[in-house]
Amino acid sequence: MGATKSITSGQQASLILEHRYQLFLERASGLHKTNAKLAEFFESKALQIKTILDNLV
Repeated sequence: MGATKSITSGQQASLILEHRYQLFLERASGLHKTNAKLAEFFESKALQIKTILDNLV
C-alpha cells in the first residue's frame, strides 16, 4: 500500500506515461456527472503527465 516504483528511462518510460495519461483522462470523463471534484483531480494528473511527455520529446 502506497508503494512507489521508479519508471525506467527511454521508450519504456514514455509508453508507461502515455498509458497513465490515457487512464487518468478516461477516469475523469467517467466521473464528470457524479463527482466533479474527483474528475478535476484526474484531469490535473493527466495534465501533469502530458507536460512530462511533452518535455521528453
